[in-house]
Amino acid sequence: MSEPSSTAARFAWALYDFANSAFAAVIVTFVFATYFSQAVAVDPITGTAQWGWAMTVSAVITALLSPVLGAIADRGGRRKPWLFGFTWLAVAGCLLLWLARPYEAGQSWVLFTLVAVALANLGIEVAGVFYNAMLPEIAPKARLGRWSGWAWALGYAGGMSCLILALVGFVQADPPWFGLDQQTAEHVRITGPLVGLWLFLFSLPMLVLTPDRQSAGLPARSAVRQGLTQLRLTLANLGTYRLVGHFLLARMLYTDGLNTLFAFGGIYAAGTFNMTLPEVIQFGILLNVTSGLGALGFAWVDDRIGAKPTILMALVGLFVCSLAAILAQDVTSLWIAGGLLGIFVGPAQAASRSLMAHLAPAELRTEMFGLYTLSGKATAFLGPLLVGSVTLWTGSQRLGMATILVFFLVGGALLWRLPLAGRPVVAPAGAA
Repeated sequence: MSEPSSTAARFAWALYDFANSAFAAVIVTFVFATYFSQAVAVDPITGTAQWGWAMTVSAVITALLSPVLGAIADRGGRRKPWLFGFTWLAVAGCLLLWLARPYEAGQSWVLFTLVAVALANLGIEVAGVFYNAMLPEIAPKARLGRWSGWAWALGYAGGMSCLILALVGFVQADPPWFGLDQQTAEHVRITGPLVGLWLFLFSLPMLVLTPDRQSAGLPARSAVRQGLTQLRLTLANLGTYRLVGHFLLARMLYTDGLNTLFAFGGIYAAGTFNMTLPEVIQFGILLNVTSGLGALGFAWVDDRIGAKPTILMALVGLFVCSLAAILAQDVTSLWIAGGLLGIFVGPAQAASRSLMAHLAPAELRTEMFGLYTLSGKATAFLGPLLVGSVTLWTGSQRLGMATILVFFLVGGALLWRLPLAGRPVVAPAGAA
């Protein structure tokens, strides 16, 4: 790969966040998750549990596949074939969601819908392993945190843009574009293909403009064998880098809380506060706006005081605002708590990637970023499993959502004990 990559190549890489964030915003968090629990499932409580179980299965498969495929790709050289193969799996899953019709006596689309969304989620998550691993090779060392933060902010803009399009063109439009039938929920079901098309189109610039590593020329069998050997060595040697292992453990927990918050935020708003689907989408837009602003604004805090204090500040904010949302008794209070909560989501994500860039040894940075990605997936099944199970056992979405607080608390406590010394690494002023 040529050095250095052009600004256009880096922007094309960052634009992939703009592409894939539509899935999280529209499918997982607000529109389709809510539609499934309210219309496809038998009832909202059962639907919440079923959605949680589907996300659990998808997360477990992701956790099993990601390190193996990542190690094989490292030995084979190229990452983009893997990235786009799983991206197109996600596109196919989104297209299939068009067939997810509302529940009717004697005819249920529950299993079909859950399989389609689980496949799409698997594609998104595994593709992200290869996407994140490309960052240290397309951006200079002094700009890793900057490009990571910009990509995250761009991702929030993508999620917000797709939500607005879904709201204006389909869900709230009367009549919806293309004359879609509201009686059979076509105006909501179309959001699946909308996200699939969005993901396909906005991922194309990276496919064309962002360079990939050269192929190592290994036969497939040799790449698999060497990749598995390298994976064993990586896991065996992780104990040598105790700071990295400590951080990844802390991040694994608080990221699980974040992922679960997004997966069930729309379901909670609709089920507990009787918010309509258009209102849930508007709530999602608010969260995307404040999260993007938080990612941009706290980048300056990260530069000034370091990534670890920035993450801890964000986790305190997430805990307090999540608790306020769980205790809220009216929609207005939920909106206020949700808007404030979003401010701390972006910094927790962007500063985590920045901290990993500072901790990772230079000779192992790409490999460590693969483990960093895995740390966000390894226990991703736990949050949805707890929320779904507690909701089903207690019949209360509030109690189910309260389990998220544990992840923020324990993850923050572990990060607090991470022994870091010295001043934060800051890029030269005015550099881009």
